[in-house]
Amino acid sequence: MNSKELRKHFLKFFENNGHKIVPSSSLLPTDPSVLFTTAGMQQFSPYLAGKKDVLADFDSRHLASCQKCFRTDDIEEIGDDTHHTFFEMLGNWSIGQDDSGYFKEGAIDYALEFLESIGLDKSRMHITVFSGNDTISKDEEAIALWKQRGIISIKECDAKDNFWGPVSETGPCGPCSEIHYDRGESFGCGRSDCGPNCDYCKRYVEIWNLVFMQYFKNEAGEYELLNQTNIDTGIGFERLLSIIQGKNSAYETDLFSDVISKISNKENEVACRIIADHIRGIVFLADAGVVPSNTGQGYILRRLIRRIIRYGKMLGLDGDFWVSLVEATINKYKDIYLEIDRKETYEIIRKEEEKFSLTLDRGLKIINSIEKDISGKEAFDIYQSYGFPLEMIKEELSKKDLSLNENDFYKELKKHQELSRAGVEKKFGGGSNPYLHTATHLLHSALRKVLGEDVQQMGSDINDERLRFDFSFERKLTPEEIKEVEDLINSKIKEGLVLKKEIMSLNEALSSGALSFFKERYPEEVSVWTIYNKDSGDIFSKEICGGEHIENLSLLESFKIIKEESSSRGVRRIKATCQGKYTI
Repeated sequence: MNSKELRKHFLKFFENNGHKIVPSSSLLPTDPSVLFTTAGMQQFSPYLAGKKDVLADFDSRHLASCQKCFRTDDIEEIGDDTHHTFFEMLGNWSIGQDDSGYFKEGAIDYALEFLESIGLDKSRMHITVFSGNDTISKDEEAIALWKQRGIISIKECDAKDNFWGPVSETGPCGPCSEIHYDRGESFGCGRSDCGPNCDYCKRYVEIWNLVFMQYFKNEAGEYELLNQTNIDTGIGFERLLSIIQGKNSAYETDLFSDVISKISNKENEVACRIIADHIRGIVFLADAGVVPSNTGQGYILRRLIRRIIRYGKMLGLDGDFWVSLVEATINKYKDIYLEIDRKETYEIIRKEEEKFSLTLDRGLKIINSIEKDISGKEAFDIYQSYGFPLEMIKEELSKKDLSLNENDFYKELKKHQELSRAGVEKKFGGGSNPYLHTATHLLHSALRKVLGEDVQQMGSDINDERLRFDFSFERKLTPEEIKEVEDLINSKIKEGLVLKKEIMSLNEALSSGALSFFKERYPEEVSVWTIYNKDSGDIFSKEICGGEHIENLSLLESFKIIKEESSSRGVRRIKATCQGKYTI
């Protein structure tokens, strides 16, 4: 099977077995605590938790999808056999139980039937199951079911590998069975104890994770049986495709062949893979409406574009090499995701390339002026200031028989990463002007009430004179909408709403309905600020924020929007003033 045939076969298999096929949700999630959709189950989270009625919305407890996903945690690992930024997840779900629902037995039967339908040999399947601990017993039920179906190799593993769900937080959770496929001795390490989850080779590849949600971890850390049990499964599409095509990695399959054939370079295969991966990621982020910027989702897109430009130069590719790669990627997916053929993608990359090329040229001049071996600190300064990857710096230096201290470079990189995390914590801690900080919360809430709850904060800045607030919205606000926002905020100021601060875990904050104000990583313990009517208890705003605020809105004077404009595609910007009556 090629990629299109495998994707189609999976969805048709589950449709024929009574599952409702659900389209992929956007790469940009509604959950403000995460940058991107990272798993197929994200759009179903409210149903898995029992917060929404799956029958009311889907008319079925049985669902299946092919979900677009994006992860950046392992971006430095891109280029090996298994990591990608953009990828697809195949999954099937049975949410809640009645006469039509299925649980462990049904999930196991569907998995084996599907895998055998695409030609995989059951004798080469190896299963890992939850071994149990002091709190929850071994998954004997799953072990018995696998044995009854002729699976001989079953390995018991601890919670790290075979228990899905919250470790320190609360929520639905349960044991899982992972299906690993033996690719053969040629992929092995030769050790007698080699098997699934081997630390020394990639002979056994995990292809499917079956999660049996049957517990709920409460605030006391106790595991209770769920009233509603769920099946949540996931297959890495690229990984499964490489196995059925007999390839070492997805980069050798038809998903990437059209792109890699245009940039093939046997001397630097990793660079070719990075470009191929990033081109795909760029196309899908641009399709989702992301534009390059210095923060959040836009920063990720900018980083991907600049990385392909850097690696393109490293491989000696022509300036517009990426044009044909974008075209090949769109052609590969436009029949699957009909919305993907966007002409803006080319313009986005071209503009970013123009900006970045100037920086690269300045960096080359610096490197060309070097006449002796350099320290790791000097190399890191070039990397940080001009966007040169380490490999590119080494290559330019080698042309002059010069070198750098690589160990010290990585020490500087680690130091920089620690400082960056500290900077995020400092930013999270806030400061600025408490009047305007409070008014920013009012503005965020008012915009969501006037324009709809799809509005999300995309950035903010506060100085002594004004607040600036960026938010997701596709069009210019009308004068009537601007006035409605102002009037709503001023009415709450006149009501004299009060503010309450609570310290809680991040998970508790998000579960309580608090909006997250920044896109960066939050600390484990956060401050939640609630603006509410003391008499009625009605809440106007509830957000995670570490800044300073006033205690009562009666300390504010009238709120005024002084400008509304475009910040970037799909993002609007408001500048506003709101002075305090008294000095704090």
